[in-house]
Amino acid sequence: MLYAALAAYLIWVDQSYFVLAPIGLLGVYFAVYRTEYTFLALGFLAPLSINIEEYADGFGLYIPTEPLLFGLMILLLLMEMRKSIIPKYVWRHPIVWAVGLFLFWTFVTSITSTDPITSFKFLLAKLWFIVPLLLFGPIIYRRRKNIETFLYLFCVAMIIAICYTVVVHASYGFGEEEGHWVMWPFFKDHTIYGSTVAFITPLIFGLYFSKKHNALVQTTLIVLMGITLIGLYFSYTRAAWLSVVAAIMVLIVIKLRIKFSILAGLALIGAFFLYMSWDSIQIELERNKQEHTTEEFGERLQSATNVTTDASNLERLNRWSCAIEMFKERPVFGFGPGTYAFEYARFQEPENTTIISTTNGDMGNAHSEYLGPLSEMGLLGMLAMFAIVAAIFYKSITLYYRWPEEDKRMRTIILAMIMSLVTYFVHGILNNYLDTDKAAVPIWTFCAIFIVLEAQLKKKEEVLD
Repeated sequence: MLYAALAAYLIWVDQSYFVLAPIGLLGVYFAVYRTEYTFLALGFLAPLSINIEEYADGFGLYIPTEPLLFGLMILLLLMEMRKSIIPKYVWRHPIVWAVGLFLFWTFVTSITSTDPITSFKFLLAKLWFIVPLLLFGPIIYRRRKNIETFLYLFCVAMIIAICYTVVVHASYGFGEEEGHWVMWPFFKDHTIYGSTVAFITPLIFGLYFSKKHNALVQTTLIVLMGITLIGLYFSYTRAAWLSVVAAIMVLIVIKLRIKFSILAGLALIGAFFLYMSWDSIQIELERNKQEHTTEEFGERLQSATNVTTDASNLERLNRWSCAIEMFKERPVFGFGPGTYAFEYARFQEPENTTIISTTNGDMGNAHSEYLGPLSEMGLLGMLAMFAIVAAIFYKSITLYYRWPEEDKRMRTIILAMIMSLVTYFVHGILNNYLDTDKAAVPIWTFCAIFIVLEAQLKKKEEVLD
């Protein structure tokens, strides 16, 4: 009663944020005394978190995940200073080394940044994702049960977001224009929503095929598969659709154990034919007038190669061009982490701008997980990002090959996580979301899982030897 009265008063005096104080205190309690549950809860909370940017004068923060992660980072660092709790094998892992290089260079380029305050805020945000999830995550996911629990929680929460989005979208007749925003407030737009739907698609299938379930669980997972595919289709996100296709292709490569040398050779041959046929390809691209605004699946996919009239494609090319020009001006240190939105406008060429171009420093990113670091942190920034991606896939795929075939359950889950990561990092060519909890929470958690599973496997192999 007292809380209700106090809450009513705070809302009346336009101080409604303080109403959330008890929830914050509850979060602190769980972070301190139920740390394991807090880590697992992040899997459920990330897809359903809400960015308060529109309510707090441009102050972007995902509630409740980012405050929880920041609190976990401080708490766990204090615990680490008191007595080391991070396993030694974590510090020796290539993924951690690659991430360490990226963070070190982010720090250096924050010092040389055109806007150091923005850059150090960017670095801090990276730290509260990476430190708790990647460095302390292996402690939580030593228990196999926690791995599956996290995956189920993340998928179920995303299914809730999909159901909400599809219901709202249906009320507008599944219109293409409405499809850009009906996932609000859980997702800013259809691109990050589509990326996350694509991300959970292999996970749901992996959980289904990982073991023989009872009839209820099996039926539930089949229903979840259907909901996910419906959500993927009505996301109207071409990159999401294509990323799932890429994941299936990687699955075939892994299953057939095709050697990297063969793949590299095929890539070189393909690049040669692409170079030799570029003029005719360019003519065909210019003939393509399909727009991304169509609701027809085939036409929408075809519009992905429309580089003459499709505003979305042209704007992406505009952002990429700006990123490259920014790199040319500051090739070593870049303009500073997190500064692309404030710097790219002056690098836009009039012939590259579109009806959706902006010069206001809003809605601005490089639309690429790789060109973003290139423009903001120079060549080494992009190479560090490539190193992270290479380390993740090399270690995860070799882990899958080494994992005992008789343990089909975990082997299937490892493969499903690899395919999910493929969907994201392929999508990362066209968009960048690793600075949001929707992508950062599952991706860094997956890295932590790979690290601890590899350590456990190595220990078993040493015992057998």
